[in-house]
Amino acid sequence: MPESAVRPRKEFGKTIAADITHRLREEIIACALPPGEPLRFDVLRERFGASFTTLREALTALAAEGLVDAQEQRGFRVAPVSRQDLVEVTDARVLIEVELIRRSIERGDDDWEIAVISTLHRLKRIEQRDPEHPLRDPEWKIAHRQFHQALVSACGSATLLAIRAELFDRAERYRHLSANFRPRPRDKAGEHQAIMQAAISRNADLAVQLIETHIRSTSDNVAKYAGHLLDAE
Repeated sequence: MPESAVRPRKEFGKTIAADITHRLREEIIACALPPGEPLRFDVLRERFGASFTTLREALTALAAEGLVDAQEQRGFRVAPVSRQDLVEVTDARVLIEVELIRRSIERGDDDWEIAVISTLHRLKRIEQRDPEHPLRDPEWKIAHRQFHQALVSACGSATLLAIRAELFDRAERYRHLSANFRPRPRDKAGEHQAIMQAAISRNADLAVQLIETHIRSTSDNVAKYAGHLLDAE
């Protein structure tokens, strides 16, 4: 299986700052730390037992990823959400995903196909545990990320994969908002199955069409069902 299909972020576990960055990133993406929430050094120092310098390093790294805002003379806060940001993140994701999935379909070998099929199989198995509310299972989030990583893992560009990972995290926060307010679940399982089939059949045009629809459907649902949050800033 291509390493990039399942490899965690490189910085996790290497330093205290990296661990704090990872933990805060996960909380921001899951909206456990809501958009606009102040990130106060005294609170974070008590929680993590880390120095001011270490915390600033972690928050600066998250600011570079677009998940935290650095406010002059006012410290840091969780980056707010907005319609403009949603549109920009969605459009950027479509551009990147389309390019990377085309490259992966062109270059992918048997190991790539196996990675795509196996990560989707795992995702389906997790969804079967609670068919009505599969997204409540924390393992679903990991498996979902791994499936989408596997699809593009044969693209041959570490730089584009890194950009894609940051965009995926920013979009993931909006996906959580969509899931929290959407009255009924989407047929994500059907969408994933269709994307997988198009990819391993080497039908690049269909795969591109399906992945763009998949990405934009989340964006549309956020705007439709969580629009009040996007207008709050």
